[in-house]
Order: sequence, then structure tokens, then C-alpha cells
Amino acid sequence: MIRRIMDLPVHFDLLVVDDSSPDGTGAIVKSLFADYPDRLHLLERKVKDGLGRAYIAGFKWGLEKQYEYFFEIDADFSHNPDDLIRLCHACEIDGYDLAVGSRYVIGVNVVNWPMGRVLMSFFASKYVRFITGMKINDTTAGFVCYRRKLLESIGLDEIKFKGYAFQIEMKFRAWKRKFKITEVPIIFTDRSEGESKMSKGIFWEAIIGVLQMKVASWFGKF
Repeated sequence: MIRRIMDLPVHFDLLVVDDSSPDGTGAIVKSLFADYPDRLHLLERKVKDGLGRAYIAGFKWGLEKQYEYFFEIDADFSHNPDDLIRLCHACEIDGYDLAVGSRYVIGVNVVNWPMGRVLMSFFASKYVRFITGMKINDTTAGFVCYRRKLLESIGLDEIKFKGYAFQIEMKFRAWKRKFKITEVPIIFTDRSEGESKMSKGIFWEAIIGVLQMKVASWFGKF
């Protein structure tokens, strides 16, 4: 994944956030520093406290380094690195503040998922749209581009959710603040290696959390 991103025709810097992973992620990244000086970076965290907290740590790192555009991408090739260019174009050229790599903006573009997983994901996004009112087809998407000014004003220290509901809350906060949002159609391919971190706890955090989030928004908390 690192080499694929570094070989793209558009220049991207890459930060790997490693929450003390036992699989040697940090050592692999460090071994490639010499190949990509000043472009490849590693943020090692001693605590393992969820996907959302890892992303927030990465965002804060990038804000300190004065980056203008911030991308989320899974490292298991579920997301095609080539699509980074299209997400970048949507923000840098077309002027959007948030570009969502969407599985559902044109039909259902998911490869190698069992039907049960496809239906759960699809209807989860439908549920989120119904409860929140957001006009986003893929509300749980984790392949996105944020503009700097969005991250600066979204309230990163106030983000409540740690699991997959984190992706929903980020979009909801952006939508409530009336940032310009677009969806870029992508094809999502299930991982060929590794295991999903989805659990019942994470699933219920998303279901119940969306209701809590909507109610809180009535009282101006978003």
C-alpha cells in the first residue's frame, strides 16, 4: 500500500498511525523511511482506544504540519489507492470541503462481500440518512478527503464515538456546519487478507449512537 500510494502521479505524503500493533506495522514503515524521505511518516501510540481516536491523532498531527487536505484510507486494499486522485480533485479543483468515496451513490459497488454484509451496510446508511436527514448515500464510508478548514472547525476534541460510528459523526458535524459535501463513486473490494474489526458493540454504538447524536443536535450540541 505504501509503495502504491508513493508511485501515484499525484504527490501524496503518507502518515501511518500504529496503535502498538503486534503485527510489526511500525517496523515495516520504518524500514521504508529511506525510500521516501520527508514523505512517509509514522505516528506510534501506546494506547489502543479505537479507530476514531487513531484518526483524530492523525488529523491533529497533520494540522500541526500545516497540510491542506487530509485523506482516510484503509491499508488492506479495500479502497483503491488510485481513487485518492479523484477525491483530491473533488476538493482541490471542484472546491468541496468533504469528498466521500461512496459505495452507494451509483447502485451498490461492493465486490466479494457476502450478501448479508452488503445488506447490513446498505441499510445502515439508509437508517442514518433517515434519522439524521443527511443527503449522503454512504454515511459509514471510511474513504474520504477533508479540507483543512473543516477539521479546524469541526470540534475534534468533542468527537464522541470511537468505532465505525466515528465516520458518521464526522459527516454529521460537517453537514450541520453546512460545509460543501460531495460523493465520489468508488468500487469497494473486500480485503484479501486480515480480519474485520466489526463487533456487536461497534454495531450497536452506531445504531444507538445515531439516535443520541440526532437528539443532542436538537439542543445545539453539534
